[in-house]
Amino acid sequence: RVKGAMLQVKEIDYFLDQFRRIWVIGAGKASARMARAVEESLQNRIYDGLVIVKYGYGERLKKIKLKEAGHPIPDEAGLKATQELLELTQKMDQDDLVINLISGGGSALLVAPEPQISLEDKKITTELMLRAGMKIDEINTVRKHLSRVKGGKLARWIYPATVISLILSDVIGDSLEVIASGPTVPDSTTFEQAKSILVKYGIWEQVPASVRKLIELGEQGEWEE
Repeated sequence: RVKGAMLQVKEIDYFLDQFRRIWVIGAGKASARMARAVEESLQNRIYDGLVIVKYGYGERLKKIKLKEAGHPIPDEAGLKATQELLELTQKMDQDDLVINLISGGGSALLVAPEPQISLEDKKITTELMLRAGMKIDEINTVRKHLSRVKGGKLARWIYPATVISLILSDVIGDSLEVIASGPTVPDSTTFEQAKSILVKYGIWEQVPASVRKLIELGEQGEWEE
């Protein structure tokens, strides 16, 4: 809720006049609708922003840019849109407030694989996991270990700005680190678990070599959790 110069999120009050700029970012099938609601509440207080949605899920927005991309298989449009979003984060500073809108589908739409993993390798891995019938928490455990933004890493990009994540759950149990692979939530899973999931479903030898190499580096402590 917005009351005058105060933004109320659950039991926390944010005094908007304390912030120099307000940004709105996000990803997920519902993020355009969420962005429209935030625009209606904050109106001209919004400085800039970008949300990434599935093709056909757009809304008419005034201050926040909208990009459409592939889901459930990530694509080039998602890669470019995520890069644009990350470029925005580099303009944020400690006097800024960032409202992060996350919903189901965000894992596929927020596309920023680690440098040694190509978009094609990420696509192949995603397709293999979907065909294997993995549960969403298992898929996202693997995704988080291949990404520069999932598993809390988006929060690193946003730092030192203040970030509020508004999250719509599409997973049983509402685990925040599972929804959209938890871009601003600490990750409790490990590279060892990611490998064991791929082995369990019989696709460890089928995923691209770059994926296996990165996971093994992580297992050996040579790539940061």
